[in-house]
Amino acid sequence: MSSRKGAKMGDILANEADLLGMVKEYLKFEEFEETVQSFDKECKSKGKLVSKPQGSTLRDSKRDLLSSFDDGDHKVFFDLWAENIPSEVKHTDAEAQSLEFYLHIHFAIYPLRRHPGRHDRAEFEDRISDFKQYLETRGAALSQTTEFLPYYALPFVPNPTIHPSFKDLFQAMQQLQLQLVESDRRITSYARKFNKMQADYHNLIGITAELVDSLEATVSGKMISPEYLQSVCVRLFSSQMRQSVAQSTDFTRPGTASSMLRASIAPHRSKEVPMLPSLDYEKLKKDLIEGSDRLASLLLQALRWRLTRSLPGEQRDTVLQAYISNDLLERYSSKQKPVLYLMRSKNEIVRQYMARLINAFASLAEGRVYLSQIPTLLKLLTEALRREDKDSLTRENVLVALQKLSLRRSQQTAMIADDLIGWLVDELQDSDCLTDYTLEYSAALLMNLCLRTKGKWKCAENAKHVLKVLTDLLGHENHEVRPYVNGALYSILSVPSVRQEAKEMSVEEILRCYSKEQNPDLNRQIEFIIKQLNSEEGPESDDEEEEDDNDEDLMEADLDKEEILQPQPRELSGESLLTTEYLGIMTNMAKVKQKTTPLPQPSMDEPLQRPVTPSSHRTITTLERPLSRQKSEERSLPPSRYNSRPPTRSGSRASTADSMHHSIGRKIDVSTGTIFSHIFVIVQHSNVPSLPSHTDSECGRLSQESELDGPYEELVTKRHFQKEHNGHSAR
Repeated sequence: MSSRKGAKMGDILANEADLLGMVKEYLKFEEFEETVQSFDKECKSKGKLVSKPQGSTLRDSKRDLLSSFDDGDHKVFFDLWAENIPSEVKHTDAEAQSLEFYLHIHFAIYPLRRHPGRHDRAEFEDRISDFKQYLETRGAALSQTTEFLPYYALPFVPNPTIHPSFKDLFQAMQQLQLQLVESDRRITSYARKFNKMQADYHNLIGITAELVDSLEATVSGKMISPEYLQSVCVRLFSSQMRQSVAQSTDFTRPGTASSMLRASIAPHRSKEVPMLPSLDYEKLKKDLIEGSDRLASLLLQALRWRLTRSLPGEQRDTVLQAYISNDLLERYSSKQKPVLYLMRSKNEIVRQYMARLINAFASLAEGRVYLSQIPTLLKLLTEALRREDKDSLTRENVLVALQKLSLRRSQQTAMIADDLIGWLVDELQDSDCLTDYTLEYSAALLMNLCLRTKGKWKCAENAKHVLKVLTDLLGHENHEVRPYVNGALYSILSVPSVRQEAKEMSVEEILRCYSKEQNPDLNRQIEFIIKQLNSEEGPESDDEEEEDDNDEDLMEADLDKEEILQPQPRELSGESLLTTEYLGIMTNMAKVKQKTTPLPQPSMDEPLQRPVTPSSHRTITTLERPLSRQKSEERSLPPSRYNSRPPTRSGSRASTADSMHHSIGRKIDVSTGTIFSHIFVIVQHSNVPSLPSHTDSECGRLSQESELDGPYEELVTKRHFQKEHNGHSAR
């Protein structure tokens, strides 16, 4: 009985501490600084415990873990490890067990690594004794694993620093290299944040230009309605922009101020850009095919860097033209295995870096023309798409390259004939297993193929499955996919048989459910889709249309992210490798890039009806949206709150924090940089509450009643976190 009372009293004290913690957190949030000090003082004097906020506790745990890791304090570290990592993860998760094994190695040899010149033998003996005890207890389960087998001899080696099997553990260069890789990952994250900030800045400039135009109109006697001004303010504040932009305005010259504002975000042309040295392309191609896998990988990396790191304009155009005129990918080769066949290499890094180079080619308009003239290219890419692991960088780069190539009608036709639509629909069905970046490009590729008459009829062959997947995607937490889902739905609903199937599935009710969101662009697009659903017209044939690839370069800012290939000491790489070993004579062929008339851009109110890529669509929506709204008759719009959405059949989507746990599935090294990232992942995962598997929302109910067959998708807790990315890459 007393034990029950004790447990109850403990619960009461815990609840009291939580309540006091909430009070303190609220006071801090409202900036009652003096009250917080008095509150702390009084709680301390009365012996009251005040719990820390969960986020603060998690941050402290991470900081203490990493601090004790750096200091080699194994007792503190493993106390925190036991406290923060759930027992089921420690005992059942293979990656967590592997990480724990390597952590024990780190602490065992820490005295030898801390003072390479003067080893603390006594401390090392104590540490190695603890490690031996671990091997005989918890570590015994891994004794049959080839990866860990050599380390079972570590306690019996007198001087591990000079032993061939263990000397790599003491190489500072290896630690530094892995820490640099981790830094590169963080830099990529910062680059994404910078790109978002720059896009917001451009949007702000566009809105400011509209307001200046309005002021000039009032000077000339034209009235501006309050509704119009309200709509501008709504757009300004819905983007969370609070900055004001001051510009000097000459009201005597209409259009001057707005022109100056728009000109301020126009790209500036560099003067006197130097040309890169010519290369010996015959020697390059020979070494790519006949050289070692490492040499091939380094060359593919260097050739890609020439494209991605050259200055936009004449310098980059000259590099690309040199590649094309010297037939770098051997379009006209009669060899059995031309350069492009490196996509079938047995070496994973070679395949990945070949895919990266193809993606870089596909990012440029002239590059897409060149690639589309290679008969075997699509076969090689679709082979890789179906063969590579779902989370591999090779597969991701192949997918992005195919999406960019789908801007060209000839490539669309070939992809549709190869049943790429069916493959994409199956992939998108389990969208929670895809990174945001892969999801976005998959949806955009599907839409581009669905815009073709042949693509629409291909979807009609399995209309129920296609409609189920697309309507589910409307509720995905990644709102970047919605324009492509809307475009695909609008396109395939022009087919009578698809419309009939959609009516039987109550698709209109599902669409109207999503139109209740306060997102005016989405609502208007849904109205267009519903109108298409209720129309009686058949699909228009596009057989006579001309090639519709726009003359746009799509070179993203982070094409070179997550480089896994790093040069060894004194090993040539990048431009130094090309200019040292492969200098040529007059192989650079300058060519003036022809500018074509830009294609008409789609209205923000209508679903997409022309092929696009995610990068180009983001640019259009960022820069064109403020100007298009100036002429809109609908001047008063409610604020957009994109974070409100009805749940889907599969319920709430797994958050980024949930998905982070999968990253420990990648190869784990003993070295500092890699262990840092894995500690972050496991600690964060252990503090994330599980999400519900389904909801009873109106949209969820409608989706179920529409007989969209298939089980509820399970939340995915083991998934590669990216890149963000979300992640954007030819990487």
